[in-house]
Amino acid sequence: MSTDGTGGTEPGSALQVSVRVQREDLVLDVDFTVGPSEVVAVLGPNGAGKTTLLRTLAGLSTPSRGRILLHGQPLLDTERGIDCPPERRPVGYVFQNYRLFPHLSVRENVAFAARSSGIHRAQARRQAEHWLERFGLRTLAARRPGQLSGGQSQRVALARALAADPALLLLDEPMAALDARTKLEVRSELRRHLADFAGPTLVVTHDPLEALVMADRLLVIEGGRIVQAGQPADIARRPATEYVARLVGLNLYPGLQGLDGAIDLDGGGRLFATGAPADARDRPTTSERVLAALRPSAIALHTSRPENSSPRNLWEGRITGVELLLERVRIEISGSPSAIVDVTPAAVAELELAPGTRVWLSAKATEIDVYPDPAEPVANVGEEV
Repeated sequence: MSTDGTGGTEPGSALQVSVRVQREDLVLDVDFTVGPSEVVAVLGPNGAGKTTLLRTLAGLSTPSRGRILLHGQPLLDTERGIDCPPERRPVGYVFQNYRLFPHLSVRENVAFAARSSGIHRAQARRQAEHWLERFGLRTLAARRPGQLSGGQSQRVALARALAADPALLLLDEPMAALDARTKLEVRSELRRHLADFAGPTLVVTHDPLEALVMADRLLVIEGGRIVQAGQPADIARRPATEYVARLVGLNLYPGLQGLDGAIDLDGGGRLFATGAPADARDRPTTSERVLAALRPSAIALHTSRPENSSPRNLWEGRITGVELLLERVRIEISGSPSAIVDVTPAAVAELELAPGTRVWLSAKATEIDVYPDPAEPVANVGEEV
């Protein structure tokens, strides 16, 4: 399953995963490792297999084949007939909707994790008190979940997961149920708690900012496969797929580039970039499959064809969408190529930009970042992009 031959067995890895899970609508086939204390954010579109991955690690979904090692101990090994049941896996799981027991108090919810692992009631309550204090929940200990805010419920769910002393922590969209203001307050707090956790952590999220703030590394899954993995800054700078590019706010164009810098785009149109990829001199042919990344703010909009325009890249399109994003406006444009462009609200008013408006787009060749199109998905989260 690994494309680089590692098989998910790097020395020093706390979590080693090589599994294939087959469902009617999805085949999840992944191979990666995570180090001790490492926080890995798992991103991908709906239906990509993110939650299926977490459920497989927790023992709630059964793979058709594979192996999961946690600190060298097998939780799953289909060849050896090993499949540790969920209740015996040292895994803390924070679900998207938190799944707090509505009939139990905050204290009893937190103590439940230790109780379910066989610890005596009195000891479980003592452990719960420690986590209540740690998460600032002592004054809420007697309340029921229905009396808590979203942020408070999130802290209770995380405290309950950690109270069982897990070796692996799984968080499925931990802030999806929070409003925008609460997310800002909780995000840094959650990152602080994760920094103190000694085991590996996987966080499923759709929010790129959440991933960039909380994670040491990113793991991007599309269609059940790992398409890109590495440090957040590297992925944000050089996305490997259209989904990742949109996630980090870039235009991404696959195409064929000649040595003169001209790129014939797969979706139609041509762009010119300054020079060619650094490895062009090593190519046996005169062209190469590349990805061209272009920032929305690096594209200029015009309502008529500019006269004596200096940029080499000039093309026509039609506005299909206008969206306000904080202090800027994002314009979606259909053309060859299509693009997303960021402009100021003042520019929208001055140029009278609206859906259906014909526009001209221009971009300097120096603004286009060109790099080789990866022939195979990145397989191991521990590798650099």
